[in-house]
Amino acid sequence: MHNFKKKFGQNFISDTNLLKAIVADGEICSEDEVLEIGAGAGALTKQLSLFAKKVVAYEIDKELENQLKALDLKNVKFIFKDALKEPIEKIEENFENKYKLVANLPYYITSPLIFKFLEQSSKIESLTIMVQKEVAERITAKNGSKDYGILSIMCNFYCQPKITRIVGKQMFYPMPKVDSAVVTMKKKNNFANVDGKEFFNFIKKCFSMRRKTLANNLQGYKNLSKNEIAIKLKDFDIGKRPEDFSLEEFLLMFKQF
Repeated sequence: MHNFKKKFGQNFISDTNLLKAIVADGEICSEDEVLEIGAGAGALTKQLSLFAKKVVAYEIDKELENQLKALDLKNVKFIFKDALKEPIEKIEENFENKYKLVANLPYYITSPLIFKFLEQSSKIESLTIMVQKEVAERITAKNGSKDYGILSIMCNFYCQPKITRIVGKQMFYPMPKVDSAVVTMKKKNNFANVDGKEFFNFIKKCFSMRRKTLANNLQGYKNLSKNEIAIKLKDFDIGKRPEDFSLEEFLLMFKQF
């Protein structure tokens, strides 16, 4: 019996139909190379191996090594390291061409892991991730809603995110406190002429204090005064709060600087 570790946020799934559905959501086919983050007990890894050409599965918990290797999956390479700490170049050495990421992500690494791959990877084609339902709602939120923020904007900047299914907490062992959802994100290059890192810094500044107006939050951006910001953004009502603006509006503002 595996000793589940709270620090790794371990919640495993064994329902074969659900696992097959996640693979289908990721549109995994026989030509695909797949990166799995968090192999766990290997249930999803096994399903991925049936459909993909090759699977590279990272697992942080070394106690699972014997169990995973005993599955004897010929087209799977297991790596027992922390994927969050592993340099992206090192991860991507395992892939000949583009690859798809599939993962059942613990809450504590969801945002950093998404940003790592969206910002740093040139080879990733799509992400299919199981996350807490509230995180999925934040990823796919539209401006004007309470869930809309930095995560929504940046995921939509790089991808086309969509919730493909809600997964009840009873599907996991041990059972978590909340439901989850599967989100698929296909990488797009709509804004290839925009510096993603700089835009991310701009968005973080815009949302630095959520309850304040955009004018207040942007004060000091690029060492500009509130008045100078107002002149640069004269075509926008910066007396509104940041969550009222769409991705396209933020991109237009960013270009003003």
